[in-house]
Amino acid sequence: MKRTLFTLAATLAFAAPAMADLTLATSKNCMACHAVDKKVVGPAYKDVAAKYAGQKDAVDKLSTKILKGGSGVWGPVPMPANTQVNEAEAKKLATWVLSLK
Repeated sequence: MKRTLFTLAATLAFAAPAMADLTLATSKNCMACHAVDKKVVGPAYKDVAAKYAGQKDAVDKLSTKILKGGSGVWGPVPMPANTQVNEAEAKKLATWVLSLK
């Protein structure tokens, strides 16, 4: 019983930050164009994580794209600037996206 409770507590402790970041992404309308594991309007977040895997400056690159928008990397549909997201939130979102496998 103790082992089961410990396992559950450990699972929730690791899942809580991911859920908070998903909640942030949802509240900032990121999920209107993206999904974790499938292309919507923009690429799946898992595909973004794979593309930028191993790049030391990936968080900074993605944070800038989140804040300022971009085009041409994933096809012809541009990503608009996200003026509702501040710099700290952009870094948190970028870090979360890059953690997805």
